[in-house]
Amino acid sequence: MSTRTPTAKRQVSRAPAQAIAAVAIETAKPDRKQAILLAAEKLFSQHGYHVVTIRQIAEEAGVPLALVGYYYGQKHELFHAIFEHWGHSIEARLAGLAAVDIDPDDARTLPRIIDAFTAPVLALRASAEGEYYALLVARELYHATEEADRVLRAYFDPLAEAYIDALHLAMPHATRSQAAWGYQFALGSLLHHLNDSRIERLSRGENTRADPAVAPMLVSFIVGGLRAALPRPKTPRKKTTPRRQKT
Repeated sequence: MSTRTPTAKRQVSRAPAQAIAAVAIETAKPDRKQAILLAAEKLFSQHGYHVVTIRQIAEEAGVPLALVGYYYGQKHELFHAIFEHWGHSIEARLAGLAAVDIDPDDARTLPRIIDAFTAPVLALRASAEGEYYALLVARELYHATEEADRVLRAYFDPLAEAYIDALHLAMPHATRSQAAWGYQFALGSLLHHLNDSRIERLSRGENTRADPAVAPMLVSFIVGGLRAALPRPKTPRKKTTPRRQKT
């Protein structure tokens, strides 16, 4: 009996050490954390946040289930981490806007604002790295969920405020509330272009969804809509005094 007790103690004491070693091996691989994030992006964008489980994310990433929680915590924290990771894409759009010289008398100002708003997103959607993130933004953020609202307020509301202010400066004859509607309509056009696949069927196979080549057309469409919805007031003609005819 006395010879078995030390052996049992040694086995019990080895179990935690083995678990710690296993975690250490996993955490020593930096690509695991990135793989989890990419897997979450892909699955959330394809199936929706509420449908996807942590287990499915772990399987997609090829990591142990416990490692997802180790790196990111609960599912809503992982969702938030995706947008934290892509925060630089919002900064790029703000930098593009800051580079625009806003002159309401220059016809090129409004197209430049809209191009700064749309071009980085279209480039992201067309890239292998950003495809699922752009799709996630287009599909998931406008569902009325607590998770989506938290992300919108933290990351996208400041972006929206900056672009609404820019539109108001570029179209000073409109009110800021009208500029906010204009931004909302512009955003709707962009998101639908990112997300819609019906165009392939409706064009009888001639068009491909989210085609970045139509970026200039999208900009022209949005600019044309803004100018039509918020036209400059017509300048009243100056009254001229009729000349008397010489007799």
